Amino acid sequence: MESRKIIISGGGTGGHIFPAVAIANAIMQLHPGTEILFVGAQGRMEMEKVPAAGYKIIGLNIQGIQRGSVVKNLMFPVKLFQSVKAAIRIIKDFKPDAAVGVGGYASGPLLYAAWLRGIPCLIQEQNSYAGITNKWLGNKAKKICVAFDGMQKFFPANKIIKTGNPVRRESVEITGRHLPALELYKLSAEKKTILVTGGSLGARTLNNSIRAGLQKLIDADVQLIWQTGKSYYKAVTEELGTEYHNNIIITEFLSRMDLAYAAADIIISRAGAGTIAELCMIKKPVILVPSPNVAEDHQTKNALALIEANAAIMVPDRDAEIKLVDRALELLADDRKQKTIAENIGKLALPHADIDIANEVFKLIRK
Repeated sequence: MESRKIIISGGGTGGHIFPAVAIANAIMQLHPGTEILFVGAQGRMEMEKVPAAGYKIIGLNIQGIQRGSVVKNLMFPVKLFQSVKAAIRIIKDFKPDAAVGVGGYASGPLLYAAWLRGIPCLIQEQNSYAGITNKWLGNKAKKICVAFDGMQKFFPANKIIKTGNPVRRESVEITGRHLPALELYKLSAEKKTILVTGGSLGARTLNNSIRAGLQKLIDADVQLIWQTGKSYYKAVTEELGTEYHNNIIITEFLSRMDLAYAAADIIISRAGAGTIAELCMIKKPVILVPSPNVAEDHQTKNALALIEANAAIMVPDRDAEIKLVDRALELLADDRKQKTIAENIGKLALPHADIDIANEVFKLIRK
């Protein structure tokens, strides 16, 4: 195949950006001569993360619909119109052979512009409940790559391919890393370890729940790797200090996700689609606390897909401060339950999602 040009659009959160970069990397792996251009939203995370991954990005002046604020939405139609015009200009200049949308603000105008210009489009929907932008674009796309079953309630069934969500490969390669990971965190191999992660910004509920149950964890002689996130680290360490207890590691950020996963016996996490894809790959027992602060409560729907397969435990956000640490200690004490969850979550892994999606993009171009 001669060298091709592909546009990838979307972003807004790590949940959209990491899969987009993974798809780009897979495209380059399959056909190293391909030219890739990203289109994101000005001022959002992708404008920093995509260049750091080695790709060029152009930003559109677009925002999402702000829930519950009429005033903030007054400029939305104007920005949308301007973004579609800018996207058409980008398409004319770059002349892509295909366009890929991963969800998020920027993918709407860009994929719509690509469709208007007759460019074949592929959507990658990460969640078990499709986002507004992707639902709107579903009829215009040629192919829709999904990670969960039952997505025909949102998209035409003949366009759907179940590929799974691309993951950061370096985060999930944990084989043989349990002891080096414990050494890194100065933890004991004789004790059980819980990892709590709420993403790079952190999760208030997870932090409050762990704070409420710290004494129970210490009394049970359980080790904890507690990633507070950027937004909460200062408050937590001002209250507890950085050297609170030998068993408790408090960290703002996990730069080596692979080692954090490798050290853990069980994991407590939010239920974002990208995180779930990683958890399926690492095959460890998990407790999910879905964030209620997301569109259409899609994290709860993501978590329920695992609950139905007996592949996770779920604690609702509203119950977490009272119940989360107790549930974690119960799970740590139940080896059979841990084994069942680990086996079942491993069965849900789709480890070649990035390559499978890249192949679908090239199939569209060949057609």
